[in-house]
Amino acid sequence: MAARPPLVALKDVRLQDGQRPLFDGVDLAVEPRSRAAVVGRNGAGKSTLMKVVMGLVEADSGDRAVQAGTRFAYVAQEPEIAGDTLLDYASSGGAERWTAESWLTTFGLNPEKPAQNLSGGETRRAALAKAFAEEPDVLLLDEPTNHLDILAIELLENELVQARFAVLVVSHDRAFLNKVTNTVHWLDNRRVRTLNKGFDAFDDWAAKVQEEEALALEKLTKTIERETETFYRSITARRTRNEGRARNLAALRAERAEKMKDVPRDLYLGVDSGTVSGKLVAELKGVTKVFGDRTIFKGLTTRVMRGDRLAIVGPNGAGKTTLVKTLLGELTPDEGTVRLGANLEPVYLDQSREGLKSDMTLWDALTPGGGDSIIVRGFSKHVAAYAKDFLFQESQLRQPISTLSGGERNRLLLARALAKPANMLVLDEPTNDLDMDTLDKLEELLEGYDGTLILVSHDRDFVDRLATSTIAMNGRGDIVETPGGWQDFLRQNPTFLAPPPTHAESAPGARRVEKAEPSDRAPKKNAKLSYKDARRLEEVEKLMETLPVEIARQDAILADQSLYTRDPAAFDRAMKAADKARADLEAAELDWLELEEKKAALAG
Repeated sequence: MAARPPLVALKDVRLQDGQRPLFDGVDLAVEPRSRAAVVGRNGAGKSTLMKVVMGLVEADSGDRAVQAGTRFAYVAQEPEIAGDTLLDYASSGGAERWTAESWLTTFGLNPEKPAQNLSGGETRRAALAKAFAEEPDVLLLDEPTNHLDILAIELLENELVQARFAVLVVSHDRAFLNKVTNTVHWLDNRRVRTLNKGFDAFDDWAAKVQEEEALALEKLTKTIERETETFYRSITARRTRNEGRARNLAALRAERAEKMKDVPRDLYLGVDSGTVSGKLVAELKGVTKVFGDRTIFKGLTTRVMRGDRLAIVGPNGAGKTTLVKTLLGELTPDEGTVRLGANLEPVYLDQSREGLKSDMTLWDALTPGGGDSIIVRGFSKHVAAYAKDFLFQESQLRQPISTLSGGERNRLLLARALAKPANMLVLDEPTNDLDMDTLDKLEELLEGYDGTLILVSHDRDFVDRLATSTIAMNGRGDIVETPGGWQDFLRQNPTFLAPPPTHAESAPGARRVEKAEPSDRAPKKNAKLSYKDARRLEEVEKLMETLPVEIARQDAILADQSLYTRDPAAFDRAMKAADKARADLEAAELDWLELEEKKAALAG
C-alpha cells in the first residue's frame, strides 16, 4: 500500500532572527496519525518552528505544503484564556459547545467556572480541552506538561496515544515523550534531523550523530594543520604564491569556523554546600496540618537526614508546598512536633518565580544590591561572566525579564539560587521549561551535591533519577513515604493516587480490605527503654537544644576579624570550643537516632 502524503511539509525553509539565521534549510513532514517530538536546546527555535508548521510565522524562503482542508489546533507554551466561562473559551475556536463541555470535564474542569484567575494547571488543562474539542487533523503542543500534575500528565498521554489525529509536540519530559512519540525531529545547528523511532531511542542515536560530527571536525582540523604546514614549507608556495593552494586553505578554515559556530556553549552549573549541617536535618512526629475544614496531611512521622534526596509528589493542590514549609519550620503544625537540625542553610527555588518582576532586567535580577558584580559561592564575579555560565549573552543583560523565554527565566532562577552557599536545596518544579541538555546538567550537579535535597516535581523521570525516598500526597489528607523514586512508589502503592471510590464501591456490600488486628496470643513486647537508655535519651535531647546555642556563641566570637591579631589565645580557645561542640552535637544526634529506633522497635 502506498504511503499517504504528509498533512503538512516544510522543504528547505530558512528564517532569520535579527542578525542570526534561525533555520538554514529545514526539512520536516507531519504524517497522518504520527506522534512526533521536536527536541533541541533552549533558543534553538523549537516554538518558532511549530509556528512555521502551523502557518503562524512565514519563513524567509523555502516551501510549506499543506493538504487541502487540514485543520490545526495549537496549545502555546503560555496559553491565554479569554471569555466569561471556561465553556465560552473552549468553544471559541468553533467547537460545538457540547464537545467543548465534554473535553473540559475529561480534563477535570467545571465548564461553568469563570475563565479568570486560574492556576497554572487549570490554564493548561483548559487550553488542552479547547484544542481537543476542535477535532484537528494536526495538534501542536508546546511544553504541554508544564504545570500539570502527574495524574493530568498520564491522562494526556492516554488521550494522545488513542488519538486519530497527528501530534507535533515540544517537551522536555522524557517519560511523557517515551510514552507518546513514534518520531523525533531534532532541531540542531539550524537544521532538522529526523529519527523514525520513538524518543526512547533518541539518546543513543543522538550520541552517535554527535560522535560522527566530532570526528569529522577533528579530521577537518588535521587537514587544515597539514595543509598549513605544507603551504608554508613549500618552496613553490613561497616563491610563486600558489594562489590555488591558498584559496583551498582559506576555504578549509572558513568551513571549520562555520562548524565551530554551531558547537553549542556548555552550561556551567556549580553549587557550594556551605557549612556542614547536623546529621539530623528535620524530624517530624505525628504532624498534622489543617486549613479551615480541610486536612492537608495527618499523622506524618519522618526523618530527613543530611545527604537525603527527598521527592514530594502528588496532584496539584494536594499541599506539597505546605509540607515543604512545614519541613523548613516556616509553618507551625496543628498537631505533632517538628525538630530542625543545626546549621541549616536552605535555598528555596520557587516555581512561582517569586522575586522576578517583568520590568526588571537580567542585570538587576542577578545584582539585587546594585553594582556590577555578584558574590558567587563566596567569591566576587562580574555579572556578565556569571550570566555567561548560564548561556546568557551580554546583550541580554539590560533587557527586561519579560523578553526572556520560559527556559531562560528558569535558568535565571537557577543562577540566583546557586550563587548562594546552601547545605539544603529545596527545588519546587525546577524542570519547567528547561531543555534536556540543561536538565542533564542539573541532574549531574544534584547527583554530586553533598547537601540535602528536597525536590517537588511532576517530572517522573527526574524523580526516578535523583530521589532516595518519595513522599506522596493524594489531596485527601493521606500521605505515604517509600524508599526510591516514582516507579518504586508506584509499585508499592499502585492505588494511592487513584480517585476515591464511588458511592457504589463504598456501599455496605462492597468488598473491603481491613488491616489485620494483632493476635491477643502474640507475645507483647516491652514498650519501654531501659532506665539507662531512657536517661541517655533525655541527656542527648537536652544537648541537641543547648549545643547549637553554644556553636552559635563561639561562631559569633570567631566572626571578630581582629580577634586573631589582638588575642591569638582567645581565638584558639573559641576555635577549639566550636569544634568540640560540633563533634558533641554529631555524637548526640547519632545516639538520639539509635535510641529512637530502639524505642520504636520495642513499641512494635
